[in-house]
Amino acid sequence: MANSRNFVQLGFVILSLIFVSAVYALHLTDRVDSKSEVGETSSFSLYMFVGTYTTGTSTGIYVYRFDEETGQSEFVSVAEAVNPSYLAISANERFVYAAGESGRDAAVAYAFSFDKQTGKLSLLNSQPTNGASPCYINTDYAGRFVVTANYSGGNVSLIPLSANGSLLPVDKVFEFKEGDDPDATRPIRHNLHCTVFSPDRKFLFAADLGADKLHKFVVNETAPFLTVGTPDAYKLEQGSGPRHLTFHPNGRFAYLINELSGKVTAFHYANGNLEPVQYIASDTSEGARKGSADIHVSPDGKFLYASNRANTNNIAIFRINEADGQLTLVGHQPTGLHPRNFIITPNGKYLLVANMNSSLIQVFERDKNTGLLNEDTSKQIKEVDRPVCLKFI
Repeated sequence: MANSRNFVQLGFVILSLIFVSAVYALHLTDRVDSKSEVGETSSFSLYMFVGTYTTGTSTGIYVYRFDEETGQSEFVSVAEAVNPSYLAISANERFVYAAGESGRDAAVAYAFSFDKQTGKLSLLNSQPTNGASPCYINTDYAGRFVVTANYSGGNVSLIPLSANGSLLPVDKVFEFKEGDDPDATRPIRHNLHCTVFSPDRKFLFAADLGADKLHKFVVNETAPFLTVGTPDAYKLEQGSGPRHLTFHPNGRFAYLINELSGKVTAFHYANGNLEPVQYIASDTSEGARKGSADIHVSPDGKFLYASNRANTNNIAIFRINEADGQLTLVGHQPTGLHPRNFIITPNGKYLLVANMNSSLIQVFERDKNTGLLNEDTSKQIKEVDRPVCLKFI
């Protein structure tokens, strides 16, 4: 009787152990699955920086984590600045520079250090640009200088950097000759809108919207950092209003968006020389009022995108001929109001648009075969007022 009772007790213990083991295994599986799901929605691979105009409720530069596989984002922090309308990231990703787009007395460039662990920007200092309304800022790969395009000032400012990433006083301001152009369709007034380094890092080009020119500078390894190039500028179509310039990943082609004509100029590039090979409409709307703004090539080099504002509010999509760099229009993607700036994720999966007048950042998924865009409204960023520039680290 005692033996029988012992067998029953032993059997009960074994069954209990089996049950507990099964429950634990199920619980462990749930934990693994749960962790996998969290990982899919929170494995943020990038930081995204949002430059803004602070004339409304925005207070400066907003920092988000962004997952380039899922398109999800998460707010991290904000750094106060006045009208940080355009941003530049240092090559070592330790510093962020901003153009403080204000009038002459308040026009400054900002320098911030960036902590990748916390996702926070810390102001290092600011310096006057000595040129009104700086609307674009760039930094060289070696971290020696930043260069601003001063829209109302009509000039380009060269600002040295210290070893800790902070800004030193302006080293030089490049002014441009005034003068009447007998072929001009409007009064000539210099309005600088971008400063872009060539992919070989040997030249700098500055788009002059007011004079319909691309100014050219030579980048020197020793002082002076910039000298005027030969030729000193490339003349573009009258009344075109050159705004932003970008280079193809292969380094052989360049593309310029012209604000006033609504056209893209395609160039062949070699050894500092730009040869225009095509003018093609980005803004195809009827009427004279255009407002094209920004331009970027997809990471795979197969498509070009350009934003159009004013009455249009869309992204133009072009296929790039890999042999000669010329463009074929694929279509247009409607956006929010005033798509001033946009960016493509490094993996080419998403294109994000900063719509200034809608206070909306849209997230579009790219079809890598057709170049077309598909918006996921659930991934929109709506809490930033007047976003005007997007950058990734």
